Amino acid sequence: MTHSSTNAKTTSFRPIIGIDLGTTNTAAAYIYKQSPRMIQLKNGEHMMPSVVLLDPSDKVIVGDDARSALVAMPNRTKAAVKREMGEETLISLGEKSFTPEEISAFILKEIKRVADKQLGEGEKEAVITVPAYFTNQQRQATKKAGELAGFVVERIINEPTAAALAYGMQNLEENSHIIVYDLGGGTFDVSVVEMMDGILEVKASAGNNQLGGEDFDWLVVDWLSEKMIASTQIDPREDIRSKARLKEEAEKIKEKLSYEDTVNIAVPVVTVKNNSPIGLDATLNRDEFVKLIEPLLLETEEKLRQVLSDANLKATDIDEVLLVGGSTRIPQVHQLITSFFQKAPKKDVNPDEAVALGAAVQAGLKSGALSNSGLIVTDVAPFSMGIAVLDNMRSRAKPGAFHAIIPRNTTIPVTRTESFTTSEDNQTAVSIEIYQGENDWVKNNYFLNEFILEGLPAKRAGEEAVDVTFRYNLNGILEVTAKSASTGNEMSVTIEDAIDRSSEQAFQDSMTKVEAAYEVEDQDLAEELNLFDFTEDVPGESEEPLEELITDAKEWKKRFSKELHNCDGVSKEELEQVMMLIESALNSNDPALLNKAIERSIDLAIDLEI
Repeated sequence: MTHSSTNAKTTSFRPIIGIDLGTTNTAAAYIYKQSPRMIQLKNGEHMMPSVVLLDPSDKVIVGDDARSALVAMPNRTKAAVKREMGEETLISLGEKSFTPEEISAFILKEIKRVADKQLGEGEKEAVITVPAYFTNQQRQATKKAGELAGFVVERIINEPTAAALAYGMQNLEENSHIIVYDLGGGTFDVSVVEMMDGILEVKASAGNNQLGGEDFDWLVVDWLSEKMIASTQIDPREDIRSKARLKEEAEKIKEKLSYEDTVNIAVPVVTVKNNSPIGLDATLNRDEFVKLIEPLLLETEEKLRQVLSDANLKATDIDEVLLVGGSTRIPQVHQLITSFFQKAPKKDVNPDEAVALGAAVQAGLKSGALSNSGLIVTDVAPFSMGIAVLDNMRSRAKPGAFHAIIPRNTTIPVTRTESFTTSEDNQTAVSIEIYQGENDWVKNNYFLNEFILEGLPAKRAGEEAVDVTFRYNLNGILEVTAKSASTGNEMSVTIEDAIDRSSEQAFQDSMTKVEAAYEVEDQDLAEELNLFDFTEDVPGESEEPLEELITDAKEWKKRFSKELHNCDGVSKEELEQVMMLIESALNSNDPALLNKAIERSIDLAIDLEI
């Protein structure tokens, strides 16, 4: 098809509470007396780790207790699921499997449980934030997760927009250009926002939904692993538990290097070789850490240039820079921003809470709770959206060219119609292939959907017009309609949840699955779960032959027997207790008990340095 005209429209929605569904942490807020207020989670905290554990009784635990089990039960826990949203994949927890949106639904169900407790029982609507650079499929997976959790989700908004709303609510009289630099645990976004007399307009957005603090952690894990390989010839990344231990240590190192120049690393046991614990001793300084993460930080700087170019602004035109996301606490980020804009970033914005507070502001605007605030917000489409057409720029037509109907950074909500014509004689049907992206050729863009409009009158090529309408709303939902100009025949498709939403039954099956696994837990998980019990099944470890376990247990018993005469008091008593545990395990021939005895032996050997 080929091209001719344009036009536009708008739509609206009504959410109630705001939720920042983060890669590392999740938070929620609501409007109280004309201001956003954080919802208090466990122990009065405002943030909850976005980690899910399926315990040995196959019940779901969310938050701090789940995070504590990441090392002890790596095959039963899942962190950073946000990075897999929109993917057609299954995540194994123990012997069960869940989709990414089902895992996210567990996190959101915990938020709903707390919200019900604090704000009253009953159906709740929600606005959930996503990275500005999330694809349409990732947005719809997020929406589905909210619905599976029991929320009515009528709005998905961009995280930088939410952060700007939190700032704008406190600075209604300000007229300025603002950069929101959002570097979280798993994603990076940057947006240019113009504030003028209470009107907050997003001018442009850019980002990378696979760049964040998680990547910094894994770079440190690689660095630590190389140190171990050099000294022991063992790669700890090949073992699921060892890898989890190093990931946990990497997070601590990264945080410490935000306020210390050097971190001394001492991990008594990373892995075990020949029945002996293998530890790690190393030192990492801030300069070395910066070298590790510098390529990723430079990518964020390139996105800054891109977003300024898209907004037709220069760095000197920016009045304020807001830093959002926990990873912006890294000193090098402050240095990058200060050098780039020749001014220090604002420090009166909480990087952890700004997105949730802003989501609550958006919820308040939609519900009417903030109707008198004078604050108005617009957002933009993060990607160009269009269809496949023939390329007539050369001597012969070539199929597969991309024609954008809604260009990137178009203010939304928006409706646009363009006219195309048939490309062959007597053509009675056209295929509408819908894509998202910035490349001139559809093969390099992201396929969204396709449909066929039939019943066109048979005419010569170019004589029959087809009007294609794109409607993109504030919730990030795209509706595409193709209409025959001469007959009025039309066909539409709504780009909604592309995953398992083709039938209502599939959605209900997911809902039943989530409800069955999730269980409210108010008591401390540690009372009923030993988080450091290493007897859980782990791929590559649980399949160890019984004979090998028996041999290892006997070796530990023999080793401890030799040490008994060198110990006295508490140490001797502990040795005797572990030897009794080993003896009991050997008599039982139970692999789980043998595993436990061996793990306890390793721990004791480290404690007593024997």
